[in-house]
Amino acid sequence: MAEKLVITIVDDDQSVRDGITDLVKAMGFDAETFERAEDFLNSARVEATSCLITDMRMPGMSGFDLHDHLVASGKPIPTIMITAFPQDADRGRALQAGIVCYLAKPCEEGELVACINSALDSGAAGRRGS
Repeated sequence: MAEKLVITIVDDDQSVRDGITDLVKAMGFDAETFERAEDFLNSARVEATSCLITDMRMPGMSGFDLHDHLVASGKPIPTIMITAFPQDADRGRALQAGIVCYLAKPCEEGELVACINSALDSGAAGRRGS
């Protein structure tokens, strides 16, 4: 039996983590959650993560910082950024940095599902190109 893909959610808001976890599991994936970016980076789950959903603003390391750190360390993960404070400049920065989707909270379930599928597709394409 094939191992389920892991979607990791990093957000300092427990209710957001819980809601996205329920959606991810309903889609048939495994979900890992972390309250802080640093906790995720210090975990053994980085290598297993197929898609990362991260808040933009969190205590400590931001979602941008997390994405940049993963890319710089040679461990890029297809990333979806969510934020309660959407701004066009941040959207542009996110998409320029290679973030798959930039969504405003609360995001529509269908929109998040489409972004997860897009992120997984881009990750599979990256693995095939290696």
